[in-house]
Amino acid sequence: MADSTATIDAALMDRWIRAFAAAVAENAEMLTRLDSAIGDADHGSNLARGMKAVLAKLDGSPPENPAALLKLTGMTLVSSVGGASGALYGTFFLRMATAAGTAESLDQAGFAAALRAGVDGIVARGKAEAGDKTMYDALAPAVDALDGALGGEDFPAALRAAADAAATGRDATTPLQARKGRASYLGERSIGHQDPGATSAALLIAAAADTLA
Repeated sequence: MADSTATIDAALMDRWIRAFAAAVAENAEMLTRLDSAIGDADHGSNLARGMKAVLAKLDGSPPENPAALLKLTGMTLVSSVGGASGALYGTFFLRMATAAGTAESLDQAGFAAALRAGVDGIVARGKAEAGDKTMYDALAPAVDALDGALGGEDFPAALRAAADAAATGRDATTPLQARKGRASYLGERSIGHQDPGATSAALLIAAAADTLA
């Protein structure tokens, strides 16, 4: 979407979700390997199964607007993915849907606002803070970077800044000691391992940069 004035309709949102699903499928083994070190060893397989279910729903009945698509994605993840990842990603997309409202398309500020609403939903659900070694450590800098770049950059550059920030946040989880979730039970033994949730979250933002810009 090279035109900085273009908007994000259901078709573009569908491209984003499909790109994320493809990235999760491609990296499922890596995500599960990361989770095996500090979690339940199922993050990649669970999320891949959930996104496969989302694609089946999208293929069966394509939503007409962004909010409907986001709601379908969130509800499907909640119902098909066990553990925290289903609840957190489901909440993320459902909060995005609420923020999107009934609009046929979102402008760039509207998408950024919906993305932040999704991240706020994760905070409300999981009570995560910066430095807890969770997906929030990738998503929070991403939405901050997106908001900051929109003031002076075109949308493709702003999304790329968000993706870069998410990747940096993902990498920064490695030296942290986990303070939330299953990983927190390990105490100091969680240090030195990249967080799987932050890793999948970085894939989500990278997919947005690849498809929405």
